[in-house]
Amino acid sequence: MPVVICDINNTIIYMNPSAVKRYEKKGGASLVGGSIFSCHNEESNSIIKAVVSWFSENSENNRVFTFHNEKENKDVYMIALRDDNGKLIGYYEKHECRNTETSPRYNMD
Repeated sequence: MPVVICDINNTIIYMNPSAVKRYEKKGGASLVGGSIFSCHNEESNSIIKAVVSWFSENSENNRVFTFHNEKENKDVYMIALRDDNGKLIGYYEKHECRNTETSPRYNMD
């Protein structure tokens, strides 16, 4: 799954290889160091700002469901990243597939 990590200034500080590939048309790895806002429309940027503000209000505010992607059958969440003292230091988007696992349990082949 793609992982894009942002700091509290909304700067992209990390993209895993899956994210680089997924967002290739938007710039891929060159997005690191830039603003997450350059990748979204005005409405999405407002929502991101609201979620980050909510994360900042309380160290218990750590996860927000953002949407369900029908095409890929997955739920998407924004997740707070905190330091050891609970201070907000960033956030990322988490993708959770909804399909049931089909491989045998504890298969180590």
